[in-house]
Amino acid sequence: MENYLVLRISHSVPAVLLLLGVLAHIIIVWRARGKGPVILAEKLRRTRVISLPVFALLALSLPITGWWMTHLSGLPLSQKWLMLSIALLPLLFIFGGFLYSNLSRWQLQLAQQKSASARDQGLALLWAILVFVILLATSALMGAKPV
Repeated sequence: MENYLVLRISHSVPAVLLLLGVLAHIIIVWRARGKGPVILAEKLRRTRVISLPVFALLALSLPITGWWMTHLSGLPLSQKWLMLSIALLPLLFIFGGFLYSNLSRWQLQLAQQKSASARDQGLALLWAILVFVILLATSALMGAKPV
């Protein structure tokens, strides 16, 4: 298989996995809210301890494979679609950090037999949706690039 094709696949697969993974976790945690605090605490723990670090590694692979792919294709790095997608990456990690912090606080409240406030639940949903929107925008920019 040609190197460029392998690189395109290794760049596209993490982007798709991130989008689907974040969407799946939003749905899983939102549905677990009604099943009791024990089940919700376990879902939050798994999301926080396992899934978010894996998502961070997948997100960190995107600029590396993206730069390499751009370098091999000979595209200049000063194109607007590329600069916008690079500018969205720090926002992705900032909002991901806010999401991690909010899920930690929510899990701690459940462990202390307290119910999480509607504000905390709303903020967790907001951060998750912002992460999803940034991933969607980055994927749209990747798809809009000239070939």
